[in-house]
Amino acid sequence: MITSSKRTPLTYLVHATVLFLVIMWTIPTAGLFISSIRDKDQLSVSGWWTALSTSTQQLVTRANDPSTQTLEGGLYLIQGNIFDGAPGEVTKFGSSSLKPDAFDVGTKVELKRGQTLQVMKNGDYTFASPTEWKGSRSSRIFYTAETPPRFTLDNYREVLSAEGLGQSFINSLTVTIPATIIPILVAAFAAYALAWMSFPGRALLLAAVVGLLVVPLQMSLIPLLKSYNLIGEFFGVGSKTYVGIWLAHTGFGLPLAIYLLRNYIAGLPSEIIESARVDGASDFDIFRKIVLPLSFPALASFAIFQFLWVWNDLLIAMVFLGNDAEHLVLTGQLRELLGSRGGNWEILTASAFITIIIPVCVFFGLQRYLVRGLLAGSVK
Repeated sequence: MITSSKRTPLTYLVHATVLFLVIMWTIPTAGLFISSIRDKDQLSVSGWWTALSTSTQQLVTRANDPSTQTLEGGLYLIQGNIFDGAPGEVTKFGSSSLKPDAFDVGTKVELKRGQTLQVMKNGDYTFASPTEWKGSRSSRIFYTAETPPRFTLDNYREVLSAEGLGQSFINSLTVTIPATIIPILVAAFAAYALAWMSFPGRALLLAAVVGLLVVPLQMSLIPLLKSYNLIGEFFGVGSKTYVGIWLAHTGFGLPLAIYLLRNYIAGLPSEIIESARVDGASDFDIFRKIVLPLSFPALASFAIFQFLWVWNDLLIAMVFLGNDAEHLVLTGQLRELLGSRGGNWEILTASAFITIIIPVCVFFGLQRYLVRGLLAGSVK
């Protein structure tokens, strides 16, 4: 007998909620990607949701160099095209920044010393003068233009061709890989001890680990840096070294690592551990041959989080490595490309997608272990 399962309203509500959350998380990412391939002039005046519509912009450009002038009918002419071959239509133009849209296209405007300016709808312009144009500085043209959607990869080319980007990429890998492996190794030993070894104060240690999860990173940076500098002076080691940032990321990542791994290891079947002890296996043998292989989902899930945190970090890298080109990480190098005022949005959007390439590869390589690792110890 075949029975048909009837979905309850709660099931539809759950599916709708999940779909809504997925869309809400996807929209910003899609907007960031669209912005990264838009023309920088259009990106500066309109949002990514207008990427497929014609945009109206008030712009300024300089005419061709006076050395290009020609003599026709007793007038010296400087001619060219505002768009320089790109698509677009001029709707208004002007000769000063005070009135950038004072004249309609096609109008011949009188300038000083008998000079005239005429701008056509397709962007063609003509400066005319009864006397020869002097100097090397060309005149400016203010105009309002309607430009169709324009997409380009120039933003990515500018970022990828930036000087020092390759070195900063290597620096980020040099920081991230050890800062991910070291806390996993330390936390695995500590988690096994807190889960299966009996010793005085174990509960207090576990409570201390949980308490350290809520300590803000920013509050501990100054005392940590001072302690590291004192140790470095004592041993004659410079402060701007990779060892310092490895230890800093290890310290900040250990509480979550120990808590996560301890929950998983404590949930392993006790029969396996007891059988190994009956057979004469030491705690180290049990940890190495039984616990570690069975704990790979938890190890992989923490590795994903730790790798993402360290790879995207800028604050700790600036504190412990500084801003010199030899040790500058990828996030620091991309920040330098933004300019002194941080106004190059096209660089920011393209940089965001370049920086996520490695973390995305790590995530998809280990994501099948993520859910199992996060649910560690939640059920028996």
